[in-house]
Amino acid sequence: MGASPASAQTQVRAWNTHPDGYPVTEAMKSFIHEVELGTKGAIKIELFSNASLGDQSKAVTMFKAGEIDVAEFNSAPLSEVAPGLKAYNLPFLFIDAAHMFRFLDGAAGERLAEKLKASGFVVLGWYNGGARSFFCANKLMTRTEDFAGQKIRVQQSEAYVEMVKLLGATPVVLPYKDVLDGLQKGTVDCAEGNMVSYESTGQYKAAKYMLLDSHMVSPEALVVSTKLWDKLSPQDKTVFQKAGKSSALLMRDLWDKRVVTARAAVTKDGAQFANVVDFSPYVRRMSPLYSKYMADPAVRGELLEIISNK
Repeated sequence: MGASPASAQTQVRAWNTHPDGYPVTEAMKSFIHEVELGTKGAIKIELFSNASLGDQSKAVTMFKAGEIDVAEFNSAPLSEVAPGLKAYNLPFLFIDAAHMFRFLDGAAGERLAEKLKASGFVVLGWYNGGARSFFCANKLMTRTEDFAGQKIRVQQSEAYVEMVKLLGATPVVLPYKDVLDGLQKGTVDCAEGNMVSYESTGQYKAAKYMLLDSHMVSPEALVVSTKLWDKLSPQDKTVFQKAGKSSALLMRDLWDKRVVTARAAVTKDGAQFANVVDFSPYVRRMSPLYSKYMADPAVRGELLEIISNK
């Protein structure tokens, strides 16, 4: 059942894809607690974590149908209805998450939130999707030339596929759940992802060499459906907005701490790291990808703002 007015209490369903203890899940728990406290129990939120109601694509469908009321999504489904978000999925644009949030916590975030609201997604807070880096089973890459001949797992995304091709490697699209198996069997030589997932999935055991290039730093969002939002009183909307902002700040803090502990754990278990000394060769190789998105009027404005305010 989606949210519906009740005589004493409104029942709300919330979804995310992560397990207990993960920064997203813990931040959503804080959000739920603050909403229930702020509404004096009039709104009761049940959290379905660990993709227990289905994967993200199914959850998006349920969200649009009113079967889920609150969710934490990555930027892929959100950029379908707010194309400007595609700029935030391009490689080598942001130095780190703080750089990205300079835009999302300001006018850029407000513009994107307005577009999302028009399509049924009310943004309550921007979460940190993590900085993604490459890791390999066969060697420690330190420069762009090292990518030649490597088979690299990517998710089903045009930007990711093109990035790997432009680096001179071969992209291999595999489901996330199959990455570890692919590395162990040699279906792929390398993959890419954030430090927390690298550690929590055990992928580091099969691919102990990581290039800390932070090629993608992208956002995620805590959203409430307009179906529920339109039923809330002005007072309750204020409670949701305040709780959402607080949960986003908490999530970012929890994430930063988790990255530190994850890196310490994999280092202790033998993982090796290399830093990028000069990013200019990587950026030059991405030129065709930037040009393609710069030609898209729905993306150009956001991309220009990011590039001109580095």
